[in-house]
Amino acid sequence: MKLPGMSQPDPAAFIQANLPISPVPSIPEIRLHTAGPASGLWRLAGRGEADPPPYWAYPWAGGAVLARHLLDRPEMVSGRRVLDLGAGSGLVAIAAAKAGAATVTAIDIDANAIAAIGLNAAINGVNIVAWAADIIEDQPPATDLLVVGDLFYDPSLALRVMAFLRRCQASGVEVLIGDPGRAHLPQDKLRRIATHAVADFGAGKGGKAVQAVVFSLSGNS
Repeated sequence: MKLPGMSQPDPAAFIQANLPISPVPSIPEIRLHTAGPASGLWRLAGRGEADPPPYWAYPWAGGAVLARHLLDRPEMVSGRRVLDLGAGSGLVAIAAAKAGAATVTAIDIDANAIAAIGLNAAINGVNIVAWAADIIEDQPPATDLLVVGDLFYDPSLALRVMAFLRRCQASGVEVLIGDPGRAHLPQDKLRRIATHAVADFGAGKGGKAVQAVVFSLSGNS
């Protein structure tokens, strides 16, 4: 546990020193800084109530299925503006850039995630604009495609995210969601696009393969 008076390490320097670079399981085209048992992640992430959990330090199934799908179907992003909401490690954003997106923006509420995205983008030789913000109460962003992985883990957040995605859809933004079927995913409001077996480090899976799904929004509100 972080002791009183301990200084906060520089995020980028800490990630480079403590999170080794490795290929993403089921997505070997992409390499990321990923936390392991010896990473000492608490020194960077903190353990206070205001500290966001370090979701960015691991590849999760929703992001992995979106990344796999975009790499396999580059026509979905080629020449388009793509925004990755709740981007975490930047996995989906990196996949979109590799698949030929015109521009890619990655947004996450955690400043540590933004540092990780910058490092991970450089590792993979792509350009991504990354910034820390909570935009889901805002107006729809100026983008062609919004990708959302693993944001339906909390009931109140799921409601806020879904309302934002509906506003985006109404403004002409295409929306793709990646998720392994977590409890708060409103599947009755979604349409299945594709299914892939991908590793999941969340929900106690320990990196075991799960069947995760790419969804679009249905036409019903």
